[in-house]
Amino acid sequence: MPAICLYLHTHQPRRLKKFSIFDIGAHNSYFDDANNRQVLEKVSRKSYLPANRMFLDLIRRSRGRFKISMSITGILLEQLEAEFPEVLKSFKDLVDTGCCELVSETYYHTLASVYSSEEFKNQVAKQNGMLKKLFGCEPKFFRNTELVYNNSIAPVVSEMGFTGILAEGWDEILGWRSPNFVYRAKNSPLRLLVRNYKLSDDIGFRFSNRAWKEWPLTAEKYVGWINLLNIDSNAQTLNLFMDYETFGEHQWEETGIFDFFKHFCWMALENPRNSFTTPSRLAAACEPAGELDFHRLVSWADMERDLSAWTGNKMQQAALEKIYSLEKEINEIGDPALGDEWRKLQTSDHFYYMCTKWFSDGDVHKYFNPYESPYESFIAFMNVYRDIKIKADKIMESKTKVAAK
Repeated sequence: MPAICLYLHTHQPRRLKKFSIFDIGAHNSYFDDANNRQVLEKVSRKSYLPANRMFLDLIRRSRGRFKISMSITGILLEQLEAEFPEVLKSFKDLVDTGCCELVSETYYHTLASVYSSEEFKNQVAKQNGMLKKLFGCEPKFFRNTELVYNNSIAPVVSEMGFTGILAEGWDEILGWRSPNFVYRAKNSPLRLLVRNYKLSDDIGFRFSNRAWKEWPLTAEKYVGWINLLNIDSNAQTLNLFMDYETFGEHQWEETGIFDFFKHFCWMALENPRNSFTTPSRLAAACEPAGELDFHRLVSWADMERDLSAWTGNKMQQAALEKIYSLEKEINEIGDPALGDEWRKLQTSDHFYYMCTKWFSDGDVHKYFNPYESPYESFIAFMNVYRDIKIKADKIMESKTKVAAK
């Protein structure tokens, strides 16, 4: 069996209020704090706390043979630190074992890597500072928002001091290659780990789907599939990347997800030759099998694996263009509170809620979506944009008058 590299992404946005045209200029808060707290309380109770207990038990009972990696966005860490310290402590307990690697990303979970290189670097630096403050660690591996990646992102990430990056193992990019090897990024020394989306999604999306021909998924069946990787291709790794909320929220406890995963892990660890690993350990242990050319932007979202989940219609494109058009003005003003509000408006979830390409991916886009329709989401966002634009213009006007005097 190849080494299993389990990575979980952990994020909750600061959802906006249903900001109306009458709120513009009234200096109201943009964020629905009550709803955000309610959602986070629910996800913590159903997912974060029981999943963290499960992972900690696996680490302790296996004497460190079970390992895990994760990323936690800065805006989620803010909320946990302020309102749910017991949940934050449960994540700290995992990291303190030495068997949990924290992977860095953008603090605000944004698409800044596509729209502004400088803003991208600033947000990653802020995320690294938060991880240092709360966990005492300096991450070596990076995952971009929604695994968005192409060749041009690699040098920027390498310049920030990272040794590796995670990406989607999409068929169009891999061609004849397997996702079950360590690769080298094109035009960069970065090690590149790509997601085995088929085996990841068997757990993350299909586990409770009774219409799936493989339902019910048992630990025995899943371990059998993994063993075939070694027989067929002498694989180095199995990269299982998924949302943290897979455990308990996307897949409710009643589906058997926790029992399945514990059974799977113990079955895998019965053989002393089998192992769980982390991205940094894996990259250090394996020579790259070759170079991967990500000639276009790829994400892990929807059937297309591109950016259309956030940029696929005119509403999304207009909203993104408007919010990033404020970058120069916000930076010139230099007000930390205003800058924080502006960056929270960049969070990719706001544009995800505006998506109109439902069909097979519709249920995913509705997940914790506070709006009745994509159009309602767009209107609320643009009202908030107009308000923050008015606020920024007034501050600039005041600074100009002071400078003139």
